[in-house]
Amino acid sequence: MYGGQEELDNLVWDKNDEDSDEAQKRMRLKTTCGKVEALAEEKFGKPATLISPLILGGFNILYRIRLEGMCPDVMVRLPCPSLVQFPNEKTIQEAATAALIAKQTQLPIPRQLFFDQDSTVGPFVIMERIENCGSVSARLTRSSEDSSAPHALDPNVSESTLEAIWGKVARCLLQLSRITFPRIGSLVEANEGAYEVAGRPITHNMTDMVRLANIPRGVLPPKGKTYETADEWYTALADMHIAQLIFQHNDLVTSEDDCRNKYVARQIFRKLAKQGRLSTFGFAEDNWSAQSSKIPAPTLSPAPSGSDFFRLWGDDFRAGNILLTGSDEIAALIDWEYTYVGPTQFILDPPWWLLLETAEMWSSGIDEWRETYDMRLKNWLSAMKKAEADMTEPNPLPAPLSTYMRESWETGRFFLSYGARKSWAFDTMYWKFLDERFFGDRESDVLKNDLWKTRVHLLSEEEKAAMEPFVETKMAESKERRIVDWDPTEARQRFSELLFD
Repeated sequence: MYGGQEELDNLVWDKNDEDSDEAQKRMRLKTTCGKVEALAEEKFGKPATLISPLILGGFNILYRIRLEGMCPDVMVRLPCPSLVQFPNEKTIQEAATAALIAKQTQLPIPRQLFFDQDSTVGPFVIMERIENCGSVSARLTRSSEDSSAPHALDPNVSESTLEAIWGKVARCLLQLSRITFPRIGSLVEANEGAYEVAGRPITHNMTDMVRLANIPRGVLPPKGKTYETADEWYTALADMHIAQLIFQHNDLVTSEDDCRNKYVARQIFRKLAKQGRLSTFGFAEDNWSAQSSKIPAPTLSPAPSGSDFFRLWGDDFRAGNILLTGSDEIAALIDWEYTYVGPTQFILDPPWWLLLETAEMWSSGIDEWRETYDMRLKNWLSAMKKAEADMTEPNPLPAPLSTYMRESWETGRFFLSYGARKSWAFDTMYWKFLDERFFGDRESDVLKNDLWKTRVHLLSEEEKAAMEPFVETKMAESKERRIVDWDPTEARQRFSELLFD
């Protein structure tokens, strides 16, 4: 059975590491720092001085700038070449998103003072610097002698500390849930102070597809593409999972049966998306899944609208981007990259980051992650209910957010959303947590190599006929380890052959 993250293309990853290391060296050069200072002086009309050291984030480098006669300092944030694959779109979208949230909520968002796609240092954001004592992730992580070790929730942290901090985060999520939009996509500034959904969603997964697997950009959602319904976006996400299987040249498939497992799961998932079934799974309207006959519909909350009233979703909204004061108040919510207007279904799941480390990367395996998460979810739901009780505004959803989150975990909607968004976690989420909920129990002794055999009958004749030629081609390609750069036209043709539209 699949139990964690599938392999990225290690050849591509190594090359990207080399390229990004060189890019970061260039961004630390005195000449680059001088250009950043000059940019700040141009925007503010005051002498600017760089305060060392530079801060290297997950995808960006931040330069702290002190301006004569101004307080507080400002941060100039530049996307790091090679790490960021869509720097212009990402920069203007995240800045527009942060500005809109600051305008429509009381959340502590650093003021976005200037942002643009073009400058002597490329796309940039200049924002107000917020004093803080570190992130929620750093506050709650287990102690480790290895400073580079990934954060994981300290098993000894008290429930009172968790609920106090999480309660403040819950109040932030409740405010975010009140902002609605008519389409799915990314925010851009239409004119000064006005924002609209006019850009394609730039997701974390799309960046990984290009950066770590060399998936051709031409098979991703086109620039400027937005979506009218949740089902359209679920289908687009399913398309990207198929693109990953087709175009990741190295390290993804380990055998013919592994390739068949991945092919069958992706074709079924896309079929369910196109049929509009993924958007209702685990809600009162779910009348199709095998588990729906075991859960009386009246006990579940209704599905959100699938054609309007969409809400912000942040792929990178996590404990590491929530900054605290010394008294554990929230100082700032930062890094709105990979945030877009998505299906409301996504925000109805409990936060994936409660244990700090991702499910597929948990060191003790996915089963232990699920058990630990289940225990800590009780603390989260307790904090969320208290936050809801304190809210004076009416709830814009048919049921309390805490109820939706509890039901998401109990019905498996959590794993559906997680797998839909993350190509390299998809196979674990599908075969371990979704397949039997969708279609009923498999025989208890089915081996990993035989998973595809239990569901291949759900494919169309055309999909079944294409499977063996695809497996043969994929296995032949995998024998030669190399980085493949596809011609855009040929890539789109190859992609269309596996979509059967």
